[in-house]
Amino acid sequence: MEILADKLRPKTLNEVIGQQHLVGKGKILYNLVKNQKLFSMILYGKPGIGKTCIAQALINELKLKAIFMNATVNNKSDFDNAIMEAKMANGLVLVIDEIHRMNKDKQDILLPYIENGTIILIGLTTSNPYHKINPAIRSRCQIFELKELTTADIMQGLKLACKQLKDIKISKDALTYISFLASGDLRFAINLLEVAYYSTTNKNITLDIVKEINNKPAFFHDANEDGHYDVLSAFQKSIRGSDVNASIHYLARLIEAGDLDSIFRRLSVIVYEDIGLANPGLGPRLMAAIEAANLVGLPEARIPLSAIVIEMALSPKSNSAIMAIDEALNDIHKGNTGNVPNHIKTTSKDYLYPHNYPHDYVKQDYLPENIKNRVYYHMKNNKVEENLNKIAQEMRK
Repeated sequence: MEILADKLRPKTLNEVIGQQHLVGKGKILYNLVKNQKLFSMILYGKPGIGKTCIAQALINELKLKAIFMNATVNNKSDFDNAIMEAKMANGLVLVIDEIHRMNKDKQDILLPYIENGTIILIGLTTSNPYHKINPAIRSRCQIFELKELTTADIMQGLKLACKQLKDIKISKDALTYISFLASGDLRFAINLLEVAYYSTTNKNITLDIVKEINNKPAFFHDANEDGHYDVLSAFQKSIRGSDVNASIHYLARLIEAGDLDSIFRRLSVIVYEDIGLANPGLGPRLMAAIEAANLVGLPEARIPLSAIVIEMALSPKSNSAIMAIDEALNDIHKGNTGNVPNHIKTTSKDYLYPHNYPHDYVKQDYLPENIKNRVYYHMKNNKVEENLNKIAQEMRK
């Protein structure tokens, strides 16, 4: 009863679909295999993009003993047993899925064995490890982010899967539709293909058959299949350009595709990247609209989303915040930083406490000496930023 997605798991890194920034020739994981060396690591990214496949391929190629566990399913005694087996085997690889859910008790018993090399940990997670994983575990692991699979990657995986299904016939539009429904999740795509294959009497998979199996709302965004990301791009650019009608049009296309998560993420970027300080109260209102849309679900979710998108499109715009942080990051990337001034270091007695002075302001340097005159924030011409600047100037008098 082995499912096709498991049967197709790659045995080597060379068979992994996508993730060439990690497994391609001369890249990090490729070189680890070439040098016959493995270190503790965390692989993170969306479901169905190859985390478990890469872990399994590394273990296969390096011919290492491994135990696969799940942080939510396996209890403390399971982890005790894994440690015992690691000691007896003089080391092994412990692969932990959903590692972001591993509680402190389980972490505490693992840490010393990861530290001394008895256990090589490969953690798998869909959550950002910098936010969700205990720093003690994180500091002992290298962190590798997996990228979203492209439509071409999904199609490649589907074509490989078709070769495993005897006498299969599948139309091009059915394959394309499956790849679109998958939204970058190869496991989902292969599972859907397998269900479609076994649900027919003649092994002939058509678009109508796939639609009967999966009735998730889907919408091909244009005739030449430019795709989902082009529509998201058009959505953001329409709001940025204050075209309310185009904004609503692209919102409708995204709603028709049923992809609320993409809408939420993109709006959360737009409200701070493109509207920013010109209308700072819009951020919390967007969060309220997202919460309402989540609460009621589709089709009613279209109502709060429509209201907030109209407000965002008609709102004044400013990109001063993103420009400021990007300029600062650019300096840091170039090494243009310098030491923190002595008078604002933790133990300094020379720090001037602004609240002890009129208008809660006292002149003193905060930037490092070598960049003390650097300007990152450039005010845009809108009422909110002009008012903030006026208040700041009043403080400095």
